[in-house]
Amino acid sequence: MPGGDAREAAKTVTGSFGDGAGMPYLAELPARGPGADMTGRTIGLLAELYGHVEPSGWRISDRPGRDTRRARSWLGEDLDALEEFTQGYEGPLKVQAVGPWTLAAALERRGGEAFLGDPGACRDLADSLAEGLRGHLAEVRRRVPGARLVLQLDEPSLTAVLRGRVRTASGYRTHRAVDRQIVEATLREVLGAAGETATLVHTCAPEVPFALLRRAGAGGISLDLSLLTEREEEAVGEAVEGGTRMFFGVVPGTDPASGRLSDPGGSVMGVRTLWRRLGLNPGTLTESVTVTPSCGLAGASPAYARAALAHCARAARSLADNPE
Repeated sequence: MPGGDAREAAKTVTGSFGDGAGMPYLAELPARGPGADMTGRTIGLLAELYGHVEPSGWRISDRPGRDTRRARSWLGEDLDALEEFTQGYEGPLKVQAVGPWTLAAALERRGGEAFLGDPGACRDLADSLAEGLRGHLAEVRRRVPGARLVLQLDEPSLTAVLRGRVRTASGYRTHRAVDRQIVEATLREVLGAAGETATLVHTCAPEVPFALLRRAGAGGISLDLSLLTEREEEAVGEAVEGGTRMFFGVVPGTDPASGRLSDPGGSVMGVRTLWRRLGLNPGTLTESVTVTPSCGLAGASPAYARAALAHCARAARSLADNPE
């Protein structure tokens, strides 16, 4: 979300859905600076691993310094605000963290190279992330006891990891592609930390590895629908028929040039069209699809971010009322 006011963000994400037709979430406010960004927040969740900010990005530390403490402090503020605005709430509530492979591509070892270049370091990082997420989910359950939690792993770098496209620190070469079985097993371990909590994996990058994510145990897959290619549509159909929920990003994540959004029905026209092409039953749309912004809203104006969330809820109702 845009801005730096935790209470205002929590008020927006818990109140933008009008009649409750939406999924509140624990907001991230990266405009506050390092530690509030998605990588910094996740580093603040790690168990027995710490990070600090270098000019090149986040780097591993021996002990929790100022940057790790700041990340944890901001998370505490955000949790306090969420708790305040969810008193008595019963329903789905999403929390998110950077997934193990995007984190391994972003976090530097002491020498300055990414964790991605060291298989052993990647395993340690995944173990730390899984343990940290168990504690984080327990804390959110304590604060919002009526909520049905949903854990989202953000993996925008996943395809680059699989295809060997992540650049080294020098920028002159790329890290070798990670074996798909290792990627899958690591994701399975971290998703497994959620226990009975529902899970999804989000990526706003092209070439989503649908089958791999399903095998890893993701209950849902979140993507920017505009990046879906025809050759990937069959994988979407198989995922839906296999019970995977699709989180389709159809509402722009930043203020549109026109200054206004299309009508809610127009926003989900592409979803209806995709369903027809795949020969799926329109009656399954409500149980199979969640309507979302195309990616995060941190780059939007506060007014547009509020409008986009409310628009998602209206578009979802349009899809439910007029599936064909």
